[in-house]
Amino acid sequence: VFDFGGNDDIAAFIKDAQEEGLWVILRPSPYVCAEWEFGGYPYWLQNIKGLVVRSMNKKYMEAYKKYITALGKQLAPLQITHGGNILMIQVENEYGAYGDDKKYLAMNEQMFREAGFDDILFTCDPPQFMTNGYLPGTLPAVNGLSDPRKVKAVISAHHEGKGPFFISEWYPGWFDWWGAPHHTVHAEKDAVRLDSVLAAGISINMYMFHGGTTRGFMNGANKSESTPYQPEISSYDYDAPLDEAGNPTHKFRVFRSVIQKYLPKGEKLPPVPPTKPSMAISDIHFTSATPLNDLLHHPVKSANPLTFEDLKQAYGYVWYRTTMEGGRSGEVRLDELRDYAVVMVNGKKMGVLDRRLDQDSIKLTLPDGKVTLDILVENLGRINYGPYLLKNKKGITNKVLFNGKEIRGWEMFGFPFKNIENIPLKNDKLSGNTPVIRKGYFNLDKVEDTYLDMSDWGKGVVWVNGHNLGRYWYAGPQQTIYLPAEWLKKGRNEIEVLELIKPMQDMLKGIDHPILDSLQRDLQ
Repeated sequence: VFDFGGNDDIAAFIKDAQEEGLWVILRPSPYVCAEWEFGGYPYWLQNIKGLVVRSMNKKYMEAYKKYITALGKQLAPLQITHGGNILMIQVENEYGAYGDDKKYLAMNEQMFREAGFDDILFTCDPPQFMTNGYLPGTLPAVNGLSDPRKVKAVISAHHEGKGPFFISEWYPGWFDWWGAPHHTVHAEKDAVRLDSVLAAGISINMYMFHGGTTRGFMNGANKSESTPYQPEISSYDYDAPLDEAGNPTHKFRVFRSVIQKYLPKGEKLPPVPPTKPSMAISDIHFTSATPLNDLLHHPVKSANPLTFEDLKQAYGYVWYRTTMEGGRSGEVRLDELRDYAVVMVNGKKMGVLDRRLDQDSIKLTLPDGKVTLDILVENLGRINYGPYLLKNKKGITNKVLFNGKEIRGWEMFGFPFKNIENIPLKNDKLSGNTPVIRKGYFNLDKVEDTYLDMSDWGKGVVWVNGHNLGRYWYAGPQQTIYLPAEWLKKGRNEIEVLELIKPMQDMLKGIDHPILDSLQRDLQ
């Protein structure tokens, strides 16, 4: 089911760009990477038996063709060849770092053409993978280089010495993941790199020029044989020239002074837009709280724990429940946890397990009698790059053991949180220490951009007026959530917070600027 409505109206977005005098380079491959959940793929591809992404696999190609055909109906009329502002279109995305099947790349081109894309096509790859990822007949572009001689050499090797020379991803910053320091790149040093490529007549695409925010549950993650699981944060500020809210930074002004040197004769840059006003919302006190375990209805039963994919659930959380004999101590181990678990016994939180830290086991002392073991598992984002694309299922993906013996007989409760308004919440005096949804209201006499300071909270998600703003986590480096003025209204505004590990927190602070560089100590 294709949705091009509301915030997903891609054609309207490109028309807005045209109204602002901007050209568009379209990169529509269903695999986009982009630090996006599963690299842009829908989770259900993993449920089609035998399907292999980024290959000539028949089932994959059938799904791909449906997608690119639907997209073509929206965007083919907006190409420069039809009077629009789409200048170029990218085939696949850094495919050379993944494979080298030229028949697959050629099939990509064929499907693009059949979908109505008759514009210039290009491929992009890091320099060491260009031989694998280049499709003859298209324009080769390179990612991650700044040395003009190397750029021209690597592109010329695949294009008979011809131009134009295009750096399809020129990095002025970098993305962040939970628990790692905020990444920044020195503006003045970057300006020297920028000057060198523009002086050589090389075109660039800054990735990113404006970072923005990854809303909802759509952040991706990275993992390789040598690096642990690294889920990306919701902020995609990226230390880009335009910050998360779209405001010009010092880096913007430094880069602008370089770009100005290479304008056509007689052309001048327009004035720098002013920074948008921002405000700090008064402290929000939450008046109602609903423990998540009060919302356990309509279980799916299975001898073994089921994955998100088994349950046909894309994102969010799954609550796993089983009953055990108590009166004993031992270790509970989750075989292949993906990705974060809150472990509870008889309604009391006993601890958390975190895939980032290779945690999969917790020691428990069970009380006498029948004991209820609950495990709430969060999908922290499917991997978006590399060979692990094909190993991306979520939840408890294998089995649960107690002292080495498999636990059987499970109930699963899905919490996809597609729409917070569909969750029945109630006023309640909270007791206990298990995950909770808090609800409150705040009144505004004006609307401006703002930030929610989550540094006193633990881990969870925030909704305002029904919009899923993204994740927060004490681990950092991100401690605030950006809330744009467009999602606020004068008068009463509604807010919900899902809090996993500090359920008694009942006050939220407002702030007028982001905090993206603060790591905190571990909590349980």
